[in-house]
Amino acid sequence: MPDKVLTDTKALRPYLEVSLRYVKSLKPKPRRRNSLGRFLFEGLMDPNTSAAIAEGGIADITTTGRKTGSPRRIEIYFHSFEGVHYITGRPGSKRDWLANLKANPDFTLHLKRGVTADLPAVATEITDRQRRWDLLLRARTESWGVEPERAERDHEFWVEKSPLVSFVLG
Repeated sequence: MPDKVLTDTKALRPYLEVSLRYVKSLKPKPRRRNSLGRFLFEGLMDPNTSAAIAEGGIADITTTGRKTGSPRRIEIYFHSFEGVHYITGRPGSKRDWLANLKANPDFTLHLKRGVTADLPAVATEITDRQRRWDLLLRARTESWGVEPERAERDHEFWVEKSPLVSFVLG
């Protein structure tokens, strides 16, 4: 039990003024912004989370339904090459998650293997043919372990039919 409980606001004032002066003296670190003007998470993220993102792998994403506005969560594979993050999938029919991201690029990346975190992100579809070629080849050979010779045989189909977006956290 404390000897004296301060209930009088006048008695508290000197303590509050010192605390307020200290807080005002702190200089926040400048935060970097991404190309969309949003703040980046750099330096603010747990090192284990940063490492998990840099490694890439399986995660969930929650998008906003383009027609319903309801949250839609799916499992997906993401890649990180030189600090830039990508989501792709196998070629095939149109994907609802891609249509949702085109309509509303804000989504949540849910890390779930080894590290759990829910991170806000913004996606941009990659439509440039040469960039799609290069990134999808890297994803297939580096992330998924497909032999380069095999990957190049059907790579044209992958470039034409695979979903591919880049994303930034923040």
